[in-house]
Amino acid sequence: MTQAVPRTIAIHADAPPKPAWGEPCNGCGVCCLAEPCPIGILVSARRFGACRALAWDEPAQRYVCGVLTGQRHLLPRWLRPIAPWLQRRAARWIAAGSGCDCDVELDDA
Repeated sequence: MTQAVPRTIAIHADAPPKPAWGEPCNGCGVCCLAEPCPIGILVSARRFGACRALAWDEPAQRYVCGVLTGQRHLLPRWLRPIAPWLQRRAARWIAAGSGCDCDVELDDA
């Protein structure tokens, strides 16, 4: 059995608490701050660490996927020409609407 290695992720102070597994997404951002999803890997050019496409939505007081919301400035320049194509596919690629599938356990220490 492997044991989880503790690490720190920076979460906005006003972010909502992480929902339980399977509960609707509330924009807590934990999943995307811990590691990028498949489209986040493409956008962030990394497999570990926070996704570069994650954006804080101040009025809504939650995190949003910049690809899903069409925030082209969050994309690398080489992906900006296909931003509309990416945006149309983002919901499926990030499993939007399928409930929380993040198994990261938070320690409020």
